Amino acid sequence: MSKDWRKQLADVPPSAKLVYKTLEYENELTQSQLAEETLLSPRTVRSALKVLLEKNVVEEEIYFADARKRLYSITTPDEVSDSTE
Repeated sequence: MSKDWRKQLADVPPSAKLVYKTLEYENELTQSQLAEETLLSPRTVRSALKVLLEKNVVEEEIYFADARKRLYSITTPDEVSDSTE
């Protein structure tokens, strides 16, 4: 995690930091997989993802194995700088 990422995540709740770090290690996960990996409640994971999506450090895609679910991953620094310009 670069220093820019640390600044962006400095004011987020600990649960959001845990979700971010889990995505950093696991690459891509669904919301239920994140809840399982982090041992957080689904509601807490949902809230953490909302914060991370607002900060543009996580991106959401359709999970092709089950279109009702979403797949979450860390946004690359290039994508963040493009979206903030």
